[in-house]
Amino acid sequence: MTFADPADIVFMLQEELRRDWMAMPVWARNLSFRLACLQQPDNAELLREASVDLYSVGPDWDARARELAEQARELRTCRDDN
Repeated sequence: MTFADPADIVFMLQEELRRDWMAMPVWARNLSFRLACLQQPDNAELLREASVDLYSVGPDWDARARELAEQARELRTCRDDN
């Protein structure tokens, strides 16, 4: 997964989470989203999806989830302004 394309990472995450939301360990989900976001830091939808996932794993990650959500909003706003 380390060298996977971000689209492949997101597809794998979506498939696993759709099948059984709790089957994938939180650390693996976080790492997967992080790898995808590092490869596509300007992908507002990906940042939003990562934010939603972080909110779902407990309050320890809420600050980072808020940061990702804000980044996604800013990217969408910039895109809408152009």
